[in-house]
Amino acid sequence: MLYNINGALGLSQIPKLRFDSPMILPDFAFETASFARGLIRVAGIDEVGRGPLAGPVTAAAVVLDPARIPQGLRDSKALNAARREALAAELALVAEVSIAHASVEEIDRLNILQASLLAMERAVAGLYLPPDHCLIDGNKIPVGLRGRAEAIVKGDALSLSIAAASIVAKVARDAIMTDLARQFPGYGWEKNAGYPAPAHLKALQNLGVTPWHRRSFKPVHNILYQDNSLTP
Repeated sequence: MLYNINGALGLSQIPKLRFDSPMILPDFAFETASFARGLIRVAGIDEVGRGPLAGPVTAAAVVLDPARIPQGLRDSKALNAARREALAAELALVAEVSIAHASVEEIDRLNILQASLLAMERAVAGLYLPPDHCLIDGNKIPVGLRGRAEAIVKGDALSLSIAAASIVAKVARDAIMTDLARQFPGYGWEKNAGYPAPAHLKALQNLGVTPWHRRSFKPVHNILYQDNSLTP
């Protein structure tokens, strides 16, 4: 098993599909098409944590072994926490996995989109060998991966490799936020993972901003600068 953690704390033509049906499950078609083109090492890439007010954005790159694909891989959002954790542990044993992050400081400096793409590049760089081809969830390809990647909208619902990456990234980031919740109690990060849940927003008002909050995000920015906006 190869498991690395790195980095700071053409668009695919696919048919139009309905994604509101529970019957749609990811498969290995994109990977198989890549193999047919002579691209042997195919990595699925996904990120998690673009929406939270706190914590890093996390990306994962996963190279599946076609002979050892865990059963039940799908978009991490379609799985409960226990199932995600079980699948992430299995993937660590049977696949090549790399996890990377972009820090809160990088998010504020670059913007969340660019920080997400940076985390993706770092995840790919952390693989034992460079992949021949990358399957990336979404509609953007990081600059450093152009020419050897394709972006797949709703890729975590279509590609098993991307689904695997979504699970690994989600489990890794949730663990970080649970640990941070112990250091900064009261914000509910162990439950909301830093997203703007009502309890988190209330804690921001009552407890203030921590070093792990994203100052470029409006609810945090407003709290930091609300005193300056008050008239004497």
